[in-house]
Amino acid sequence: MSELDSARYADLEGAAVFVSGGASGIGADIVEGFCRQGAATVFVDLDAAAGEALSERLAAETGNRPRFIAADVTDDAALRAAIDAAEALGEGLAVLVNNAANDRRHEVTEVDPAFWERCVAVNLRHQFVAAQHAFDLMKGRGRGSIINFGSVAPTLRVRDLSVYSTCKSAVRGLTRSLAREFGDHGIRVNAIVPGCILTERQLRLWISPEDEQRILAEQCLHRRLVGRDVAQMALFLASEVSSGCSSQEFIVDGGLA
Repeated sequence: MSELDSARYADLEGAAVFVSGGASGIGADIVEGFCRQGAATVFVDLDAAAGEALSERLAAETGNRPRFIAADVTDDAALRAAIDAAEALGEGLAVLVNNAANDRRHEVTEVDPAFWERCVAVNLRHQFVAAQHAFDLMKGRGRGSIINFGSVAPTLRVRDLSVYSTCKSAVRGLTRSLAREFGDHGIRVNAIVPGCILTERQLRLWISPEDEQRILAEQCLHRRLVGRDVAQMALFLASEVSSGCSSQEFIVDGGLA
């Protein structure tokens, strides 16, 4: 993502931002977007090597080093501690981006209680735990933006994603409920719903060239969607330019769903 790709949001300069799952894919583009806006960004991921490499690259390219913390978002204590690191910056936590997820394919017959719990923990529970903790930190200042992540997978009825799709469907209810409760304190809660974002992982594991051609044909916009398309929406929702937006889902899918 270059600065030419992105609108400038003056209020994000120096703002404290936390991003989960930020070492690769969509998350890495989100971290880069905030870094280029001048935000004080903290991000977590399980992949320590990728996280450190991203932090080093952005420091060299922008002069604004995001802080990487190796953490598992399903570890509630570690997640809260990492969010506290963002709270310690500047005027305190301004933006929470609940990006972390795992879209591992699975047949229904393969799902046992342990798999269910792991899938729900990373795709849904961490979003609640993070938002709950962010609310405690933000409410005294009377402002903040919380950005959850859904998916078009439930709408498109994607095969072999039953638990993942259940979690992503629940994000809608989570977002609307939290927006109602947190709005009394001036805190906005929205969700981004990405479509078929062709990250390196998706292309390596799930999307064949034939699949991509089919997807592009079905989209209203016949171009490849990439992480920076989602990052631009995250920046908009983080900034006060979207101060009238809460309890909403913002779909970034090129008109697929």
